[in-house]
Amino acid sequence: MTVGSHRALALTARVCFLESLAKGVGALVQASLEGAKVLASQTAEPALRLRRQDLVLDLPRAVSAWQGEIDKRIHDALRDLRTGRPVSARVAEAGAAKVDIPLSLVDDSEMDRELTASRLAQSVSDLTGQEYTDLNARLQAVGGQVDGGHGHVDVLTPQWMAKGVVEGWLSAGMTIAHWATLQTVLQNEVAQWAQEAYHHANRVLLDHGVRPEIDLRPFIKRTRDGGGGHARVTMPGGLGSSMGGVRGGGSGVAAGGGAGMGATGNSGLQPLGQAYDETQMLTQTPGIRAAAQPQVVLSKLNQVVARQVPGFAPTAPVQAPVALSAGLGQAIHNVGQAVRQHADGQGGALTSPAAALQELQHSKQALKQAASTPVERATIEIVALLFQAILQEERLPASIRVWFARLQMPVLRVAVSEPDFFATTSHPARVLIDRMGACVMGFVTGSQEHDDALHKEIKRIVQVVEAYPDTGRRVFQTVLTEFERFLESYFREHNEASRKGVSLAQQVEQRETFAIQYTIELRKMLDGVPVHEGVREFLFKVWADVLGHSAVLTSQASDETRALKKAAADLIWSASAKTSREERADVLMRLPPLLKAVREGMAQAGLPVEKQDEHIQSLNAALAAAFSARSAALSAAHLKAVTDRLEALDDVLPDIGEVELDEQTLRDLSGHESDNLEIVAEGGTMPTPAMLGWARDLHVGSWFKLEYRGKSESVQLAWLGLQKQLILFVSPNGRGVLFQLHRLAAFLQAGLLVPVEDEPLTTRATREALAKLDADPTRLLS
Repeated sequence: MTVGSHRALALTARVCFLESLAKGVGALVQASLEGAKVLASQTAEPALRLRRQDLVLDLPRAVSAWQGEIDKRIHDALRDLRTGRPVSARVAEAGAAKVDIPLSLVDDSEMDRELTASRLAQSVSDLTGQEYTDLNARLQAVGGQVDGGHGHVDVLTPQWMAKGVVEGWLSAGMTIAHWATLQTVLQNEVAQWAQEAYHHANRVLLDHGVRPEIDLRPFIKRTRDGGGGHARVTMPGGLGSSMGGVRGGGSGVAAGGGAGMGATGNSGLQPLGQAYDETQMLTQTPGIRAAAQPQVVLSKLNQVVARQVPGFAPTAPVQAPVALSAGLGQAIHNVGQAVRQHADGQGGALTSPAAALQELQHSKQALKQAASTPVERATIEIVALLFQAILQEERLPASIRVWFARLQMPVLRVAVSEPDFFATTSHPARVLIDRMGACVMGFVTGSQEHDDALHKEIKRIVQVVEAYPDTGRRVFQTVLTEFERFLESYFREHNEASRKGVSLAQQVEQRETFAIQYTIELRKMLDGVPVHEGVREFLFKVWADVLGHSAVLTSQASDETRALKKAAADLIWSASAKTSREERADVLMRLPPLLKAVREGMAQAGLPVEKQDEHIQSLNAALAAAFSARSAALSAAHLKAVTDRLEALDDVLPDIGEVELDEQTLRDLSGHESDNLEIVAEGGTMPTPAMLGWARDLHVGSWFKLEYRGKSESVQLAWLGLQKQLILFVSPNGRGVLFQLHRLAAFLQAGLLVPVEDEPLTTRATREALAKLDADPTRLLS
């Protein structure tokens, strides 16, 4: 080829890329609108649900303008390319600082816009990594590689695309807050839109004979290993991957475990990689952040499958289940029945995971032969790969894996009839497997696998799902709800390691709640009553806790609690002014048993002796003031009213579930510590709001690695308080560790409490399936 033909090919590739984008704008906008409607129909916390509803109201009015803004940007770029002029873009103007312009603060809205565009560009880079790499390698062969640096604007860079989409969104009247609400959907849809355009440009160059078999080795730039175990390599244009991701030939998603997820973006984004990750951690809400990576894996799977099976469209909202072909429905029933008979054979003994896997693999061909469409055959292959990965997960107990194997046919039925099984991580079938898998990762091998109540519950759930094969999503949602409800009682009643710790934690919460209730009502009751300030503070800060402790141990109406209330009334009367000799003699006579009762109450509540002495001294000072008549006088009528209200105090207390427990109202919990319960009172770093949100979203049953007081051990989240302000973790040997919410967030932020599983079980299985499909995509249709 001549230099001129090389340039023409590079130009043609860019023009074809832009033309493909232009054709897909309408679909991008419509898919985003549908995604917003799907989100609005899902259950969520009130604030998030309100934002989603606002989005659904505002977006339809803006889609036309948004599509028009993107169209204009693309067609302006096409005009510039065809006329030989440099592509104009505000991204270049914003990024190219002039020497003579004085430095100034960046407006917050401008910063938000740049951050949003950068995140979108990063997402596009992650999802289109191999297509982009292959395209750049082919362009480099004709001297037209992607150039996004030194002030140049190249339409092939993810930044150019991301900038246009975000600016079009804002120009159409939408806000950054709207974008954040729909962020996951938008990132996935824009990345898929870009992937199709990159693929189209690759195909054009392939048709002209440019690098039909790509060998990326000459373009690898090796850098010093940072200790990660693999040499880091940089592809043309700055795209990075591990050595496991380098392969020859074709376009697609890179193989090698991460399935191309190691891509860090083009040359313009590569220096932002680490800073972007940190910014994302600090600014995104934990729910979005936690869901983003699994959703990316699902999106990549959909792209790989859709390329081989054009009719595969899992992202379309499902209005009604898709009917299974008669042959496949019967084949699923036959295979499921055979698996159950095999598993329950020989006197009820369960088979091994290897045997279950072998049997399911043998059944796969029969299922594919019974399928009537390519989509059904592809779905059979994907589900088989998912369960192959789950059955080979050695961290799961063998007996649990066998029960999981029996879920393959019900899941296959759901996946065929409800394509959104492959579109969202929140599908109840996925969540059920993830929750059950997370809870049993810490199982002790041996008798616990078969005798533990959790194992029996998993067995029951699988049998319920098998009993209702045609119910689909509804049965999975039902048993998921039942499983979550079971976990609440399991750690409280059935698990020997956690039962004592949960009981103690509940007592701590009840005591704190009662103490807050008593404090609130005592403040109301004594408002306007002449009570010595020292006695008033003692009642609010000490005696309310003593009353709460007694209410937990003996009940609110017990004789012990009533005696403590009487002591409060006696303290109030004794600290009022005593002007007559008779009153003073009465006080002197009643004081020793009163102070004895006060000390005993404090001792029972766990106050150390030195603290008791301090409070007794303070009370003595208040009583001395009464003898000198410096205190306010309390009439007999006032005293009777106070005594009567103390007696009836329990009748006016608010319901325990209505008492707001938060960091400000919770008292020093260290006094509740015992041999079986440790209270975490220090450690970690100041948590961000995002970390507090993450802490609130943790699930009961999940396993973590905890570093505390010189120990490093595995712990399981066993209990959440009424308002999730108290959270209990339990070690396998039964040691309970109780956190307040803000302290838990501090430990998460500091890395002192780390989830044992960094991603859900089905996400990890999807990664492994994706790698196998990338290595041999034809297996989807074979």
